[in-house]
Amino acid sequence: MISIDLNCDLGEGAGHDDAVMPLITSANIACGGHAGDRATMAAAVAAARRHGVGIGAHPGYEDRAGFGRIEHPITPAEAGALVRRQIAALAEVAGADLRHVKLHGALYNLVGRDRTLAHAVAEALAKNWPRLAVFAPAASCFAAAAQAAGLVVAEEVFADRSYRGDGTLTPRDRPGALITDEEAAVRQVLGLVQKGEAIALDGTRCRLRADTVCLHGDSPCVVEFAVRLRRELASAGIAVKPFRA
Repeated sequence: MISIDLNCDLGEGAGHDDAVMPLITSANIACGGHAGDRATMAAAVAAARRHGVGIGAHPGYEDRAGFGRIEHPITPAEAGALVRRQIAALAEVAGADLRHVKLHGALYNLVGRDRTLAHAVAEALAKNWPRLAVFAPAASCFAAAAQAAGLVVAEEVFADRSYRGDGTLTPRDRPGALITDEEAAVRQVLGLVQKGEAIALDGTRCRLRADTVCLHGDSPCVVEFAVRLRRELASAGIAVKPFRA
């Protein structure tokens, strides 16, 4: 049976965490950069443990005003240090239960396309957190850099974000970047999981490996969509299971 991991960015103050947690298999927990503090981390970790959900660190730009979604210049050394610092903050709460890391927002996109930053972050992870799986953009240079560094990589795709013909996400400030039609989002997930492809905004088909699907925890309809998506996946004979290398 085909299976897929469902991950969600949580601990960001959206108010949906308790309702979302039973519907996913991996939680990316904000660890003090773009959002979160020790109390929110502890609450999210406790909820993940109750529901048997994989616990992951979700480091991003230390820019709360911009929610980590505004790209700022950053050096390779700074990027590596930022990721190490924020993972360490969550590790103090999660301990040995910490399972993976997924970058957030603008940092996720930048490291996904900048080879120098990708290698710097991958090397920092390999040196300091070699046992953590890396959730990286599918077909990105970060996914390749993490694999080259000997890390376990889960290639990630999105339910509610559109793709360009080259397989990269449509930037958030472009028309059509967000998929607001639930039917279209479900179709995209099924196509990615079953066929390994998405229909880009220009109508072309882009090939992408799907090890894990991201649901955005700050979406107002995330709970309803997660329920619907799980129902549609089950109907298609696709199991929802935690990522395993």
